[in-house]
Amino acid sequence: MPNVSSAPSSAHFDPTETIEGDLTGGLLLLCDHARNAVPPEYGDLGLPAAEFERHIGYDIGARPLTVELAERLGAPALMTTYSRLLIDPNRGEDDPTIVMRLSDGAVVPGNARIDHAERESRIARFHRPYHDLVDATLDQMLDKAPPPVIISIHSYTAVWRGVPRPWHAGILWDSDERAVRPFIDQLKVQGDLVVGDNEPYDGALKNDTMYRHATRRGIAHALLEVRQDLIADGPGVAEWADRLQPILEDLRQRTDLRQICHHQSRSDRND
Repeated sequence: MPNVSSAPSSAHFDPTETIEGDLTGGLLLLCDHARNAVPPEYGDLGLPAAEFERHIGYDIGARPLTVELAERLGAPALMTTYSRLLIDPNRGEDDPTIVMRLSDGAVVPGNARIDHAERESRIARFHRPYHDLVDATLDQMLDKAPPPVIISIHSYTAVWRGVPRPWHAGILWDSDERAVRPFIDQLKVQGDLVVGDNEPYDGALKNDTMYRHATRRGIAHALLEVRQDLIADGPGVAEWADRLQPILEDLRQRTDLRQICHHQSRSDRND
């Protein structure tokens, strides 16, 4: 079993959670939106509890899937412990949407009048420690072995603004296709999946997690999005772990992916 760090409590709120794994094994798992917790001093941000159970609070099913894959693969996994409503770790520090005042129709009173000092405080206390942990872990992995493949695990709603989403899963990416093409191909060959290529979102976002830790370092990577209704319970998580385990095993064994190769981000081309 992996060593999973303790969850945050009212006495101490650790913004990160680490699952220990083989730093030479060629794979690093990330989960940016793993939990929907808020430190006690922020209360409920003025929102009903039900809002934190929605996709605006966290990526439903993403943490259990990440934990299951880390256990099966013996891979390290790094996750946040706080709700994206507090601050979004998958945004750059300069992104105006890093703290959302309005999220999918929900006004967030605790964010409505946030000033520069509070924004900087949340970055320092919650956002930056996660990215510092990812940087430090990658430094250790690069010291011990060829570069790992980075897989970031997310989930998305089955319906958006009244429109059903046909994809069972999507792979998001920017300019580096090395891990993306075999990932998509191996999902499609399973025969019963509709797989999105940069759907339901585009993978090029300046200074997000993949930009900062994979694109800038030249490390092969992919961002996996699984539809939330498919991983909302234990059987769904187990099914998707069964689907994903052999794919990730294959990716980390490919020598062409275990090399530094820089690709210019599409988000930089107009700079």
